[in-house]
Amino acid sequence: MQEYLHRPTAPADWWDPPFSHVLGGRDLHRPEHGTWLGVTKQGRIACLTNFREEGQAIIEGRRSRGCIVNAFLKTPPKSEETTEEAAEKLIQEGVSGVGGFSLLFGRVGRAWVEGRGAAEKECRTGLAIVSNRSTDLHSVKWLCEERSETHALSNSHYGDLSWPKVVQAEQDVCEAVKLGVAKHESKEALIQRFLEILSRDSLPARKEDEEWDVYLGQLRKSVFVHIIGRKEQKEMDDLKKAIEATHGLTNGHADSPIVEATHGVYGTQKQTIILVDKEGRVTLFERTLFDADGRPVERGEGDRTFEFQIEDW
Repeated sequence: MQEYLHRPTAPADWWDPPFSHVLGGRDLHRPEHGTWLGVTKQGRIACLTNFREEGQAIIEGRRSRGCIVNAFLKTPPKSEETTEEAAEKLIQEGVSGVGGFSLLFGRVGRAWVEGRGAAEKECRTGLAIVSNRSTDLHSVKWLCEERSETHALSNSHYGDLSWPKVVQAEQDVCEAVKLGVAKHESKEALIQRFLEILSRDSLPARKEDEEWDVYLGQLRKSVFVHIIGRKEQKEMDDLKKAIEATHGLTNGHADSPIVEATHGVYGTQKQTIILVDKEGRVTLFERTLFDADGRPVERGEGDRTFEFQIEDW
């Protein structure tokens, strides 16, 4: 996950009742506490990436994009709603007003579950992608309907191959899986292979006086984003100190302007890997690289691992 380092987020964990079947992080900046990635005990999985449509400003809209992920993950555990039905409902409810996004979602092993007993229904397998560009079910893209598929999705619409890191990461993941299988590697070894891919830094250095919006275009070249935006952070800190001095405010005061969350220092904040084996055993590994104050976390100190069995696999 790439984010402004001062944007408050909660690490991956099981959510509070009545949504204790959901595992994922939370965005604490917006009151909706949306998530960017999560999985449930029933095998529902969802991941959202946002992007800026060409020629448009960054949107923090009336609706939180994280709430779109929440809506799918919070589906009642006993629900028989298919991924296709969820996609249709999402499009009917409207996908505008939240900025550019791609939502990858579905249910692991769902084809087997949905073909059982009285709940039997005809459905598509695989994972769906709905975006702010989706107009109807025909515009929904479907992935992983066959074995041995590898796909990459980043901060653009799915299928945009102009991003070097998307093309390279897709190739790297495919190769990592092949090597892991050939060497009969353990789950832990495969996680390390994926962490190596997530940590590859090919981001060019920012040129002196290069505008922030111009430099952001370089992010499409690197899977890992090292810390950038120190100049903007300093300007922001200086402005805040000036305001505090003028109005007699102190850091953390309720009336103090909150500008850090979506400005300043930016970079890869978390790295998450989700594995599901043939028996329906899920492993979610999350590595946090920076703490709530934007300070670096020693490698490994911010690691969290969760394991559980998908119900009715």
